[in-house]
Amino acid sequence: MPVHKKKRNFEMGKQATHTKLGARKLIYIKGRGANYKPRALRIDVGNFTWASQAIAKKTRVIDVVYNATNRELVKTKTLVKNSVVVSDAAP
Repeated sequence: MPVHKKKRNFEMGKQATHTKLGARKLIYIKGRGANYKPRALRIDVGNFTWASQAIAKKTRVIDVVYNATNRELVKTKTLVKNSVVVSDAAP
């Protein structure tokens, strides 16, 4: 951030959502202009790809198995990028 530039409101960040595993629950965050973004507090489905079959499908997430960043995220079943999950079944 340059010294001569004032901090603007749109440059602020947001708190982390910590999306849990469970029935779908969304909140809507006010965006720029008249837009709203959905934020997932709880979710139980995801879009997964199978490279061997070259397809991507929406499947149900059963459990969070491993997370390299923090073991606490596995205990609380928090869904983040790079967490290893058990999906419902192969397509």
